[in-house]
Amino acid sequence: MTQTSPQPSPMTSPRPLRVLAAMSGGVDSAVAAARAAEAGHDVTGVHLALSANPQSFRTGARGCCTIEDSRDARRAADVIGIPFYVWDLAERFREDVVEDFVAEYEAGRTPNPCLRCNEKIKFAALLDKALALGFDAVCTGHYATVVLNEDGSRELHRASDMAKDQSYVLGVLDERQLTHAMFPLGDTLTTKDEIRAEAERRGLAVAKKPDSHDICFIADGDTQGFLANRLGKAEGDIVDESGTKIGSHEGAFGFTIGQRKGLRIGHPAADGKPRYVLDISPVNNTVTVGPVEALDVTALGAIKPRWCGTAPAGPGTYTAQLRAHGGETEVTAELVDGVLNVTFAEPVRGVAPGQAIVLYDGTRVVGSATIATTERAAARV
Repeated sequence: MTQTSPQPSPMTSPRPLRVLAAMSGGVDSAVAAARAAEAGHDVTGVHLALSANPQSFRTGARGCCTIEDSRDARRAADVIGIPFYVWDLAERFREDVVEDFVAEYEAGRTPNPCLRCNEKIKFAALLDKALALGFDAVCTGHYATVVLNEDGSRELHRASDMAKDQSYVLGVLDERQLTHAMFPLGDTLTTKDEIRAEAERRGLAVAKKPDSHDICFIADGDTQGFLANRLGKAEGDIVDESGTKIGSHEGAFGFTIGQRKGLRIGHPAADGKPRYVLDISPVNNTVTVGPVEALDVTALGAIKPRWCGTAPAGPGTYTAQLRAHGGETEVTAELVDGVLNVTFAEPVRGVAPGQAIVLYDGTRVVGSATIATTERAAARV
């Protein structure tokens, strides 16, 4: 696909911009805000209060939106020398991210709440409020790059350092949102240790703060326990490919396609090999397991496509990424009647409805869609 020559991103805009820096309380967002301010932009820091009861969450590396985090963000803003505010988006976060997460698992799908948060919170609710207040851009600590073309259009590209690239979770952003997005960490080849060293040089106390991980709103990392608390336990059968019951479970929502551990099957397979979750049926609360080879997916259909620019016309060849820390695989894809039909050059495993597939043209993010159906080497699921 022919593209115009890339120009500097909004980070190096020829004029100072009014920038709203989303500051989570971590090191990445703090350094991003500091770089934006150092570049000459008029920066204001904001911490998003996404929990209605933040004092109930953790200290340390798990969870999100704690009082500790808001204080860390405020201290970083003070050191940078920028105004700082806390905005309450807890109700919007609960509705658009947490409730969506629970509903997707209840329906037997495997959602990615980070994509939903970027789509609905950071680059919808937050961006809309920022624009209404006269800001030009929202700045975050994501590792990705926005490229401005000569014709004025913008593209989302992978970060310069592939080891830290986070473009997958940003694949839901459309061109309007990219117009107002700033990722100061994306176009520099720096390791995380160097980012921490930079934070220390700048006097930011978060320099040694552990990274957050897991699902941010599940403080203890126990996703199954969180879902059981929300949905209640519901005993059901674990069956093999023939439909024979070989075990039981306390809720189909506690499983994901491709899962191997925690199946609690009473007896081994006839061939002695491990078994994996092949299918989850919320209708009859049944989990089907089988050999790893049965997970081979050759094609899929994905819905709710979102394009980082103009939607592609006709079939095309791309690379695809299927999870936040996964590798790339070659595919052909075509949008037909609102459904993105994707065929893999080689079978892939661990693909589940509800996950996002993100398409790339080189380093450019073409767009994303939500996996609805998969076609396996032996059967359609």
